[in-house]
Amino acid sequence: VISGVLGVLKADKYTKSFYIDLLVMMYATFKTAKTKGVLVLESHIEDPESSEFFKKFDTIVHDHHVMEFFADYLRLITMGTTNATQMEDLLNAELDAHHKEAHQVPTAISSVADGMPALGIVAAVLGVIITMGAIDQPPAILGKLIGAALVGTFLGVLMSYGFIAPTATAVNARAEAEGRVYEVIKIAIVAYLQGHAPAVAVEFARKTIFHEFRPSFGELEEKLQSAPTL
Repeated sequence: VISGVLGVLKADKYTKSFYIDLLVMMYATFKTAKTKGVLVLESHIEDPESSEFFKKFDTIVHDHHVMEFFADYLRLITMGTTNATQMEDLLNAELDAHHKEAHQVPTAISSVADGMPALGIVAAVLGVIITMGAIDQPPAILGKLIGAALVGTFLGVLMSYGFIAPTATAVNARAEAEGRVYEVIKIAIVAYLQGHAPAVAVEFARKTIFHEFRPSFGELEEKLQSAPTL
């Protein structure tokens, strides 16, 4: 939870430039596998962060989770898994598990947000009980006690709808953003296994990126022309 909340304070790393680097990396990888054979990638997959090939895609290789996800499926391909349907089923199963795991944190934060107004009411009731114990006091004193009781309700609602619930929404949005990256990788891998050319496979993937971060066909084509090779 702490990691998720702190992550909201950082700039979003899944930007347009990130997606361009991801698409170019997948294109270069698929092209290498198609021209030189998939086994040539085997040594690079085992330790992507030390691979001279993957180091050329600095933005991606330093995102451990994304790189590991891509490398794991490349490893399956080098082991002989070439059935696109089976691979898609496996990808869907893993993405479903990732989706459920990633949403545990925002769900937990949302539960706290839902409970805060109730805790505020408890504070108000306790304040009323204290006030009733001082019912013989002058109105000025009773007013302060009643005001203090209402502060509990105020804080409960403020913390819930002003801070905790928006934080849960923001953490959830970050989890969704990471999930979309995995979806893009899935589309490209499945398209490649279906026999499409590397450029076509990454074009399929490009079409699934949200418009805000999606590079145009021309932008991607220009980057693919200068894509590094192994």
